[in-house]
Amino acid sequence: MMEVTITHLDQAKFSIQSRSHTILCDQPAENGGEDSGMTPPELLLASLGSCAAFYAMQYLKTRNLAETGGEVTVTAEKLKQPARVGNFRIHVVCPVSLSEEQTEGLMRSVHHCLIHNTLLTPPEIKIELAMADNTVAHG
Repeated sequence: MMEVTITHLDQAKFSIQSRSHTILCDQPAENGGEDSGMTPPELLLASLGSCAAFYAMQYLKTRNLAETGGEVTVTAEKLKQPARVGNFRIHVVCPVSLSEEQTEGLMRSVHHCLIHNTLLTPPEIKIELAMADNTVAHG
């Protein structure tokens, strides 16, 4: 089981903690924030891109093709009805030349990314709301 805890700090700024790691999430000034961290949608893209990069580099490392130098860029658009992020594009830059077979293998590897597969198969999401008096509402 994975878990993160998000704590409101001030205005539109939140602290996100997982294990012993902490990152900040914020909004740009025009949305009432201080621009001191990535927005939630940017964190989603960061999660997808870092997962894709991990799988790509693991493929290259296990085949002794490259140890470092890979790069991934993720773009997406804000969509409406309902408001969401969509039309993701993952751009992988490989630090070495690959044969056709290796290229296909690298692409297969990136497609195995946990976050990629999660987005392709929408997960069940349950929302619980705890009140100050410790009652819990489900929605």
